[in-house]
Amino acid sequence: MFKQRSAIRLAGFTAASLLLLTSCSPPDAAQTGASATELSDAASNKGQAFVQDEGSKPNILQIALGSPDHSTLVAAVQAASLENVLVNQGPLTVFAPTNDAFAALPEGTVDDLLKPENKAALAKIVTSHAAPGKYSTDQLQDLMGRGMQLYQATGHYVDIEVRDGDTYVNGAKILGTVDATNGVVHVVDQVFLIAAN
Repeated sequence: MFKQRSAIRLAGFTAASLLLLTSCSPPDAAQTGASATELSDAASNKGQAFVQDEGSKPNILQIALGSPDHSTLVAAVQAASLENVLVNQGPLTVFAPTNDAFAALPEGTVDDLLKPENKAALAKIVTSHAAPGKYSTDQLQDLMGRGMQLYQATGHYVDIEVRDGDTYVNGAKILGTVDATNGVVHVVDQVFLIAAN
C-alpha cells in the first residue's frame, strides 16, 4: 500500500521545545500547593519533578512511577535525567514501553544503556518515545487516515497503523492509554530504538 510521506508539525513545537522544557523555572507554591521549603529544595537539589503534590491528578512521570510494569522505563528516565521533562506543562504524548518490552531487547542492551558513559544515547532513546502535543488513539488514527506520520520530540517521524482494530505506532502496539495532567501515556509493547541508529 502506497504511503504518503507527509508529516505533521504542531505550530510552535519542535524538538528544541522539549529541551527548553527542562530549563523552565519551577511553579510557585500557589500553583502546586507545595510549601516554599519544598519548592526551594526541589529547585536546588532535584528539580520540580520531585515536588510532592498529592492533591492533583497525576502527571506523566507520576503515572510511570506508579506503574509496576514500567520500572525499567522509570530507571531509564532517571538515568537520562529526564524527570523534569515529564512533569512540565506539556502537553506531551508518551509511548511507554513495558518491562517486558525492554526484556525483549538483546541481552545486555538495557544494562549497557544505563551506564553513565551512555547517558546521551539513552536520553535520545527515551526522548524518541515522546511527541509534542496530546494525541488520543482516535487522533493518531486520524493522522494515519490522512496519510500523515507523527512527529517525535527527537525530530523524526513515526508511522501509525491500524491492524485488526489495534493501533500501532512505529511498529509498537498500543496496549492501553492513561490520561495525565500534562498529556497522555500510551502503553506500548516495544521499545523505539530509532534514535540509536
